[in-house]
Order: sequence, then structure tokens, then C-alpha cells
Amino acid sequence: MRVAMVAGEHSGDRLGAGLIRAIKARHPDARFEGVGGPLMQAEGLQSHAPMEALSVMGLVEVLRHLPRLLGIRRDLVRRFRDDPPDVFVGIDLPDFNLSVERRLKAAGVPTVHYVSPQVWAWRQGRVRTIGRSVDRILALYPFEAEFYARHGVPVDFVGHPAADRFPLRPDCAAAREALGMAQDEGAVIALLPGSRMGEVQRHATLYAQTVARLRERRPDARFITPLAWPGLRAVFHEALVQQGVSDAVQLFDGRADEVMAAADVVLTASGTATLEAMLLKRPMVVAYRLAPLTFWLMKRLVKVPWVSQPNLLAGEGLVEEYLQSQATPDNLALALHRLLEDRLRTEYLQHRFTELHQTLRRGADDQAAASVVAVVEAGR
Repeated sequence: MRVAMVAGEHSGDRLGAGLIRAIKARHPDARFEGVGGPLMQAEGLQSHAPMEALSVMGLVEVLRHLPRLLGIRRDLVRRFRDDPPDVFVGIDLPDFNLSVERRLKAAGVPTVHYVSPQVWAWRQGRVRTIGRSVDRILALYPFEAEFYARHGVPVDFVGHPAADRFPLRPDCAAAREALGMAQDEGAVIALLPGSRMGEVQRHATLYAQTVARLRERRPDARFITPLAWPGLRAVFHEALVQQGVSDAVQLFDGRADEVMAAADVVLTASGTATLEAMLLKRPMVVAYRLAPLTFWLMKRLVKVPWVSQPNLLAGEGLVEEYLQSQATPDNLALALHRLLEDRLRTEYLQHRFTELHQTLRRGADDQAAASVVAVVEAGR
């Protein structure tokens, strides 16, 4: 079996690596190629382009990189048309992958899209295009599967691999020990400004200023930050230095799971980190800024009232969200301080997060592999 796959960011790389392992368990001779990061490559993927070249977020930001993106897409489509794989799996990255999938499906290549585009949130008319582009959607969340089923698009709810990876009861003490932290020194706040350069550039000063404000309220507070690669670390450290708080924040190379598990509360950008903080049962505050024009456009297109995954899953505002102009150091520091002080709220959030965790725990890697193999067999 020959499987083509494309992932464009760290969360997709992790999903892809789990999927490769599960497919190999069924078909040990399977071969994998496309675009992926270090985790997928470690599982045997031959990557034809650097994953980071596809990691661009925002309507406006994409325009600057459009020639490069179109070139990679053209090369992949030509390669897989000339030498068709048994199946193409696009992992997230919907604007890029759906366009590849549409062209390959028209050429007779079976296609699967892993991680639903947020069509239920904005531009719902895209569901017709998605239906023409893919043979099956693999949805991480139950409400997504219900949406596609209503519109006649083949879909499997596979659950979320992170829900399988994280224990239902995380061990905060063990995480602190693993990070070399003392167990009894004040409140611990995890800062997660994002995994893309653009996100960290927009959030670094905001988060550093929030540290300064919160230290005024909580002089005993400790701050810890995981950063995915050295370039992000340099940008974030510079912002800490400029705000005079570099001594208050301990930086880690990666280790985001341990950093969040070790924290009493988490300040995070929107995205996969909000799900992971939920699975680790950490109370959180979400703060996110986009390029001004991107935010203006999104505000007019998005049809849901929340951006963080815990709120979308719960269908209610469990987690406080501060977006764009609302994301100020004073607002964030106050929100974090309230969470640190409110034990009853923390216990309630941990209870609800556990319920949501159980909903998503379905053995996602195996479920997704079974769906991909089924599409291959149907194509044959």
C-alpha cells in the first residue's frame, strides 16, 4: 500500500505520525510520502517539501506566500497524478489540502481529509465543494460528524488522538518534578503564545506585559513557557527582556504537555493548545490577536460565538476568551488572577473538562487507520 499524506503544522505532524503507525500495524509494507514534519518522517514518511513552508495562517498572511504555496501544490498534484498512490490523506490545512484533493479525486485517486475544515463555523457553502473533493472526512469531534452527515458527505467520527494520549487524571506533581520545579513555591502560570512565528510575534509583547501586571498582584507567581523551535524562543525572550520580566519566565524547548500539566492556570493562544489544556484539566484564559484586516474579515464571516475548542465542544462559554482589542495586559492579568483565586470555579472546570475528555476518547489513530484502509479497499 502506498499512502500520500500532507500536513502543514506541528499538530498535523503529530496526527499524521499516529496515523502512519496505525496503518503500518495493519499493513507493515505500507509506504508513505508527501509533506510532513519530523514526527511523520521518523515514522517513515518521505517528505517532498519542508512542512514549515505550508504553515501560514490568516487570510492576509497567505497572500504574501501564495506563489510558494501554489508551486508546492502544483508539484504535488503533478507527482501524484503521474504516479498515483492508493490514497491521498490531507491532514488539516484545508485551503491547501482540499485543492489538492479535488484535483487528485478528479484524476481517480481516492482522497481522505483528516480533521474537518471549520465549515460549520464559517463559509458553510463550502460543504458542497468538500463533498466533491473527498471520499471521506475524518472528524475529531461529534458535532462535526453530525454536520457532514446532514449534508450527505461521507464522514467518520474518529475521536481525537490527544484524548487517548492524555490520562483522565493528570499528575501535576510529576510534571513539575520532570521540569525540575519545586512543588511548593507559589502559583504557576503557563504561557503558550502559539506555535507559528506570526502568532508569537503578535503575542510576545502582550504576554510579557501580562506577566508584569500579574506580578503586581501575585509577586510569588512563577511563569513557564514552552516554545516549539529556537526562532520562536528568540522572539519571545526579546519581548520579555524589553518588558523587564525575563527573570520571571522559565523557557523550555518544547515540552508543552508537561508545562501545561505543571501549571495552576494557562494563558494560551487559540488552537490545539486550548484542547490540550482542557485534556490536562487546566483552567485557562484564551488570548488571540490576528492581523487587523484578517480579524475584520473573520469577524464578518465566522458564525459561531467562540474560538476555543473547549467552548465549541461544550456549546457554552466555559473558558474566557479575549480577542483582538479585548486582549490587553490588564484584562488578561485580572482574568488569570480570578482563576487562581476561585477554587470552586477550578473544580467545576475540571469536572466539565473530564466529561468532554471522555467524549473524545475513542482510539483515534486506529479508527482513522481503519477508515483510510476502507477507502483504499473501496477504491480497488
